[in-house]
Amino acid sequence: LYLEVREAEAMIGLFKVKEKQREQAQNASRGGGGGASVKKQSAGELRLHKDISELNLPSSCTISFPNGKDDLMNFEVSIKPDDGYYQLSVDNGTFVFTFQVSPVYPHEAPKVKCKTKVYHPNIDLEGNVCLNILREDWKPVLNINTVIYGLFHLFTEPNSEDPLNHDAAQVLRDNPKLFETNVRRAMTGGYVGQTFFPRCI
Repeated sequence: LYLEVREAEAMIGLFKVKEKQREQAQNASRGGGGGASVKKQSAGELRLHKDISELNLPSSCTISFPNGKDDLMNFEVSIKPDDGYYQLSVDNGTFVFTFQVSPVYPHEAPKVKCKTKVYHPNIDLEGNVCLNILREDWKPVLNINTVIYGLFHLFTEPNSEDPLNHDAAQVLRDNPKLFETNVRRAMTGGYVGQTFFPRCI
């Protein structure tokens, strides 16, 4: 019951916000064919809207919405590392991450996967990402900006102590020079051990 009351209060707040948006849209369109219905937004969408409007990303990170602006809850972030092992002297690789944001965001962390196959201690070959703020350290005060910076940090300082790809982590620990060679081989398209990595440059 408490949850229902909270939901009702949240909905009332949403209606007020949507009413204001509807008025603004009508003012902006000035008599354009205004039969378009305005979709109700979840609290998660409203918070995400705010997060995206306040993004302050490094120049090497970009955000895009493959499904268009009507689907803010699913988007992609591209990272071109400009420092560390994953920055190649001639050209930087591009690593693409998909974000799925829950309607209950920020009470639940976004689901993030790496679309680009990458040789990395903290990203496995299926694209799962090991980043503490996406798991046990997530708090509602964190935001999309924080997550993107966290992902960016994984490329500038990969963490061999908390691995998903144990082989890559061991090479990074035992032989950083070989790790660097393996990263370069994977990014330019080639095999590392038995695994083939498509070119990402």
